[in-house]
Amino acid sequence: MDSRCSSSADSRLTGRAVSSINTTPIYAGVKSYDAGEKKCISDVRRTFCLFVTFDLLFITLLWIIELNVNGGIQSQLNKEVLHYDYHASFFDIFLLAVFRFATLILAYAVCKLRHWWAIAITTAVSCAFLIVKVILSKLLSQGAFGYLLPIISFVLAWIETWLLDFKVLPQEAEDENRYLSIMDATERAPLMYPGPVSDGQFYSPPESVADSDEELDDKHDPEKGLIQQLT
Repeated sequence: MDSRCSSSADSRLTGRAVSSINTTPIYAGVKSYDAGEKKCISDVRRTFCLFVTFDLLFITLLWIIELNVNGGIQSQLNKEVLHYDYHASFFDIFLLAVFRFATLILAYAVCKLRHWWAIAITTAVSCAFLIVKVILSKLLSQGAFGYLLPIISFVLAWIETWLLDFKVLPQEAEDENRYLSIMDATERAPLMYPGPVSDGQFYSPPESVADSDEELDDKHDPEKGLIQQLT
């Protein structure tokens, strides 16, 4: 009787242990993803937004250096901004960087879009404008900055496109698919894994004392047992 009770207790403990072990990784995955969802923005998207900010700041820095080199910031601002000339001014390249920054931050940081149409518009506009400006303007005759600003602006626009299309959107889609698979596994977990075992499933009734005494008497007096069987 003691062995039966101990075996039932061991079975209950084993069932509970298996259930807790099997469900722990699933709930841990759900909690980790929920913690990530509490963030305002994902890590890869935040990196993309930082690079867009770097694009604007870097172009601004190069433009300020160009203004200072070519005769002073105040006089060059008056020449390139107030008396804007498409063929000789770098001010429009700076405005192009501002356009990329405002559009991409609004689309992917504020609105949190998961589509590539916004980056496609900014890259197409940047490439078309820079190519036309290099062909029609006189920037190439104005020294190193005539080459540097258009080329860097062109390269940064395409790096932003690569980051979004090959890093941000695929990573976020993968995280979402992983979350859906975890949620599906948690819904099926009660059907797949055993629950806690109740005491009633392994109940063993106590043996009768009278029956035990009769069995002992039968063992010591085989003739009595034989007579009882015949009767």
